[in-house]
Formats: sequence, C-alpha cells, structure tokens
Amino acid sequence: MFGDMMGMMGKLKETQQKVEETKKRLDTVLVDEESNDGLLKITLTANRAIKSISIDDQLLQDKEQLEDYLILTLNKAISKATQVNEAELAAVAKDGMPNIPGLDKFM
Repeated sequence: MFGDMMGMMGKLKETQQKVEETKKRLDTVLVDEESNDGLLKITLTANRAIKSISIDDQLLQDKEQLEDYLILTLNKAISKATQVNEAELAAVAKDGMPNIPGLDKFM
C-alpha cells in the first residue's frame, strides 16, 4: 500500500516537473494572428505574452479604427494562444495522472 502511495507521489512530482518544463517551452511557441484585411498583425507566445505588433500605416490615420482593430485582433490572438496553452498543459497533466478507473470521465 505504501509502495503504491510512494509511487503515486513520485509520479505526481514528475508530472509537476513536466508541467513546469512545458510552461517554459510555451514561451517559445509563437501564435500569429492578423486582422481580416491584414492591416494589423500580432504575434504572442502560447503563454500569452505579446512578442510583436505590426500596424499598417493606413490604420494610423484613424485612432478609433486602430483601437477597434487592436481589440479584435488581440482577443483572437489571446484566444488562440489560450487554446494551445491549455491543450499542451492538459496533455502533460493527463499523462501524469495515476490510473484511477472512472477518472477519465471528469477530464
């Protein structure tokens, strides 16, 4: 019984380490998004840190339009980066979970 418990604790610690490594790796995974007309381009990491923003000169003529573009495009980029982040972390966490019958129904 204690052997199983110690094995499980070791596996959980190993999983925690893998999660931390995955979080670091996600800092290097880039997610690109752009406005429908390509006038605004944004690059984020999968950890949702902004790496670059490229704004076409045409958007600099209208402050409100630029603000709208930034909000829409940033929200799409953040959503996409969040999906990548959650999928990667969920895969690592699921791989490290102990095999408990019926637990997969909740994940």
